[in-house]
Amino acid sequence: MAISHPERVIYPRLGVTKLDVARYYDSVAAAMVPHVVGRPLTLLMCRGPVDPAVEKGGCVMMRHGKAWGPSALRRVQIQELHKTGEYLVADDHEGLVALAQMGVLEIHTWNSRAETPYRHDRVVVDLDPGPEVGWPEVIGAAKLVRQILTGVKLRSWIKTTGGKGLHVVVPIAPAETAACLEFANAVAGVLIADDPKRFTLSNPKAGRRRQILIDVLRNNRTNTSVSAYSLRARAEATVSIPVAWDELTPRLDPARFTIASVPSRLGRDGEPWADYWSARQALPSSGASAAGQRREVRGRPRAPT
Repeated sequence: MAISHPERVIYPRLGVTKLDVARYYDSVAAAMVPHVVGRPLTLLMCRGPVDPAVEKGGCVMMRHGKAWGPSALRRVQIQELHKTGEYLVADDHEGLVALAQMGVLEIHTWNSRAETPYRHDRVVVDLDPGPEVGWPEVIGAAKLVRQILTGVKLRSWIKTTGGKGLHVVVPIAPAETAACLEFANAVAGVLIADDPKRFTLSNPKAGRRRQILIDVLRNNRTNTSVSAYSLRARAEATVSIPVAWDELTPRLDPARFTIASVPSRLGRDGEPWADYWSARQALPSSGASAAGQRREVRGRPRAPT
């Protein structure tokens, strides 16, 4: 696919151009397509340079499909609460490159497929630390979430977000949105009951400088989370990257996963989520009770902080 304005600088600090962005998505497509195929997308478009001094880098979040888009992208109509919304879907390698041609940097996906938009096939527990929370504490929180999930016989996988947070991802047999949101809230409730000074469900950053937000709303209707292998609109062109649980130590620096380093990691380290795709598991019937989960996490050693 031809890239218009290939010389346009997108990441000024690095000298990364629009063509470099397209080449990045081309290089990671084999690993990334399974994470996006069939899913409605919300997209962060950056027609000019990313400015770290501006929220979202001076870019624009595009939720619904616009009038124009390369033919490699599929358009789907989804009935929302008050209207029908049109969304873009990237089903293949060409679709990812087409998004780069549109000026897209960040690719965010629904937890469901376009054909069954309100039956989710994963739960995402998003751990978003306040500015005074250290990286070891975020790791400890992710390991506590894993313990809770293991206690109800659910396997989970972990990825960086391209920032300071982590996503714990649980593949499941498709379930209604409400059940997924209820389950994520139950997990959050266990964490908050166990350590209310450390965890919160309150979204505003003011007042939670030393707390970790458990952003369960990633599991609500039409909400999204950043895709594995997506670039972020940050000055250093960081990437949300799947990692193995045994990689998750204080020595792991999420800032090292960038547009420059990730393609070589794919060739060197393989796919840490290889068994994610074969997981066969379902949410506990009626969700898992918060009390039962609380007993499970308290019965185990605390994760490192």
